[in-house]
Amino acid sequence: MIFRSIKWSLQLWHGIILLLVLAGFGYTAFELQRTRELRRVDQELQDRLALIFTPRPRPAGEGRRPGLGERADELIGPGPGRREGNFPSEEFGTNQNRRPLRARFGERMRDLRLPEELPPNFGAPDLADESGIYHVIWRREQRMRSSDAPEDLERPKTGDAVGPRTRGLYREYVRFTPRGDVIVVGRSIAHELAEFRKLSLLLLGTGAGILALGLVGGWFVASRAMRPIESISSTALKIASGDLSQRIPQGETESELGRVVSVLNSTFARLESAFTQQLRFTTDVSHELRTPVAVIVSQTQLALGRERPAAEYRQTLEACQRAAQRMRGLIESLMQLARLDGGQEHFERKWFDLARVAHDALELIEPLAHERGLKLHTELTTAQTQGDAERISQVIVNLLTNAIHYTPKGAITVVTGVENNFAVVRVNDTGIGIPPADLPRIFDRFYRVEKSRSREKGGSGLGLAISKAIVTAHSGSIEAVSEVSRGTTVTVRLPITG
Repeated sequence: MIFRSIKWSLQLWHGIILLLVLAGFGYTAFELQRTRELRRVDQELQDRLALIFTPRPRPAGEGRRPGLGERADELIGPGPGRREGNFPSEEFGTNQNRRPLRARFGERMRDLRLPEELPPNFGAPDLADESGIYHVIWRREQRMRSSDAPEDLERPKTGDAVGPRTRGLYREYVRFTPRGDVIVVGRSIAHELAEFRKLSLLLLGTGAGILALGLVGGWFVASRAMRPIESISSTALKIASGDLSQRIPQGETESELGRVVSVLNSTFARLESAFTQQLRFTTDVSHELRTPVAVIVSQTQLALGRERPAAEYRQTLEACQRAAQRMRGLIESLMQLARLDGGQEHFERKWFDLARVAHDALELIEPLAHERGLKLHTELTTAQTQGDAERISQVIVNLLTNAIHYTPKGAITVVTGVENNFAVVRVNDTGIGIPPADLPRIFDRFYRVEKSRSREKGGSGLGLAISKAIVTAHSGSIEAVSEVSRGTTVTVRLPITG
């Protein structure tokens, strides 16, 4: 379960990556410090090795056997700070003389020879100092060593590697001469090894602290990143249980998950609106059908209650017929809306003149307008568009019918034309108008403005909803502007497409 969690997976990867980075950094830092310290020790050993080959002054009056001193003079030559044929040890260690001698010594070390007879003071304590460096020299069967050299130091074999080596707590430098002599200089590195251990513990402690801090920070970041997902899950469960008003808290609107939350909240809002509309639609349909059904039931019960004359039976049947026709009209309108919503309504796609369609609709509705004493004004300008002319005619008839029903007196004006690459038909009346609070909902199904949009007017409340669905199916738009007691203007725009 832990490995299936996104939070734990992120935390695990953060920990592994941080651990690898810290381990690599710590190992690199430790090796660099260790290498630097060992090089420093090796340099000290090389300096002592060069010092071994430096001739020492002999007692006064004692002859000097040609040997190492002359050979060093020949190989290295005179230089600043030293006398011809004499290299005091205190002068050798100065910064002025060390570098030239070391360079010349390194280049010609292969030519140096130990003298046939080692000096009397060779290996004496004068070569020992506070640095703790010791030396051991094997020449033939003779073994000379400084007083602080380890007793267990064995003579290196001919096949052993030359140069620096680490032997337990000692760092040593081995040199073979062409004549088979062996020279080993070294010193204890116990102090350096202790410092290495301290450094390793310091790096380990520091790395552990950084790792712990990184894990805590990673857990905080992962928890904060996963918080919107937890909110989404919690809200989705509440919505699934029936509470459609729930929304996800938008605390991180700037992040990627914040944008997802915004989209989901918008989806939940549309879902709630759809369920609310469906519930209202079901309620309205039930309410609309209840009246004609109640009429049919009451009329038939009344007719069957006792024997009646033929004229009363006829009146009962006529009332039932009117109720049935109302039900049939309502059912047909609902079926048409269902087909429009599902995209199953068939539309022809032909070019037609919107002005011609509006003219035909006016001819159809003109008797009803004259009956109510209303005047019809037209400004019909050719406007070619593509679509189903019969369906657009149905829309115009619905708009004209509504205008006639809710205009007690005055005039109705119909205008067609082209505006901004749209074919436009506009129906304007001088009727009672629509209150601002009701205007946004006049295209909802079964919606009626109180008192003025009553069933006594004969409508089912679906005319404008069907008109909007038809216009939307033609990729057009329909909108209304109204002012109470001043009239209403409904505008339909259809795209001009080729």
